[in-house]
Amino acid sequence: MRIGLTGFASLSWPGLLRLRAENSAKSPKEKTAVILVWLRGGCSHLDTYDPKPDIGSEYRGPFKTISSKVPGTHLTELIPLQAKIADKFTLLRSMTHTGGGHPAGSLQMLSGDPDSRDKPKPVLPDWMTVANYLRARTGRKNPLPNYIGVNPIINYDSFTIAGPGYVSAAYSPFSVLGDPSRPDFEVPNIGLSDPAQVARLSDRVALRRSLDTLERGIDTSGQMQTLDQFETQAMTLLTNPQTRNAFDLTREDARTRDRYGRHRWGQQLLLARRLVESGVEIITSCLDGPQCGRVANWDDHAVNHHIFDALRFRMGPFDQAVSALIEDVYARGLDKRVLVVVSGEFGRTPKISFQPSSGPGQASAPTGTVQPGRDHWPRAFTNLWAGGGIQTGGVIGATDQRGEDVVERACGPGDFLATIYHHLGIDAEKVTINDFNGRPTPLINNGRPIPELVG
Repeated sequence: MRIGLTGFASLSWPGLLRLRAENSAKSPKEKTAVILVWLRGGCSHLDTYDPKPDIGSEYRGPFKTISSKVPGTHLTELIPLQAKIADKFTLLRSMTHTGGGHPAGSLQMLSGDPDSRDKPKPVLPDWMTVANYLRARTGRKNPLPNYIGVNPIINYDSFTIAGPGYVSAAYSPFSVLGDPSRPDFEVPNIGLSDPAQVARLSDRVALRRSLDTLERGIDTSGQMQTLDQFETQAMTLLTNPQTRNAFDLTREDARTRDRYGRHRWGQQLLLARRLVESGVEIITSCLDGPQCGRVANWDDHAVNHHIFDALRFRMGPFDQAVSALIEDVYARGLDKRVLVVVSGEFGRTPKISFQPSSGPGQASAPTGTVQPGRDHWPRAFTNLWAGGGIQTGGVIGATDQRGEDVVERACGPGDFLATIYHHLGIDAEKVTINDFNGRPTPLINNGRPIPELVG
């Protein structure tokens, strides 16, 4: 009967929910939330948020610099919609770390692992899993999972760049895959709409409970009651219409869907907003795939993409989706509770490189054609912060004339993570989690919340 129930539901939610509540922290006073928009592969800071119009042609891209709504803050012409709402976000232009490879850079940014070497999988848990783990014992009545990945951050090629580490895999994300802009998009195994299916599932649960009566009668540890509690939560996820409604983008006004963009990235971020408004507290959304160009990510080496063609190709949907999300967060009164962060694992080399293309495709010339690119650059890059009750309309830190190194207010992954944890009510300097050997392990090795990004 247990096997039948699990097979019918296609989820092992009772077990996952039970595991998520074990050894967890107390509920924070304020139910804050974070949406992380992840640019897998690394976005060029010079061609977007940290333009350097006065440098030589070896460094400067072809894009014009434009003014933003904030006097003195300039962006490139690729992101005009974000320039118009620059008063609603703050740019951190002084991020820096030592992870030069995609796995190492991602692990530094997402988990605080200081190792500069690429590893096949995480040793430390990512901040999303940690936050989910620490917030598990909140007495939530919301049927939705508390950590959802809308196109989740999981892998970079064969490397795993995010994961639970020594925290149980039960705290990993509920993954939403596929293209939300497609008319047939649907999240499986939630909010069963067929009354006959709901009835059959309820009958199976009732039968199993009747067979467990004797076991419950002799149970002295309370485990059966606990199992019933999580089984009820799993049933709610499967049968409560609220779960299906939260993922149903057709319930959005057509003008709102148009504002985000009727493309994958726009609808991903619209879904993220719907979920956070429905009470989900940890959401990630990776902007990659066909809208990036031939290699489906932001890794704009010359062998992969003609970087400037790739940026022209992808930045329209990116600008539209991100600006709509930020505007929506403020328009709907979510800006104190919800923090929006836009980042990748690093930036791109300020000096332009030229290499033969390794293959034709979107934003890449025919094989062998020499084209421009930018390579990995962890020494200096930018990320964007909005909402979260922070003071917006500013710029934190600065890079040198060429954008190669940080010259003001250097911030590392520890500061990045401590700021996110602070918004979620987690004191990263004091909270520890036991590792596989039972040793209390701090959430980050070093770092403090960035004052301007603390609401």
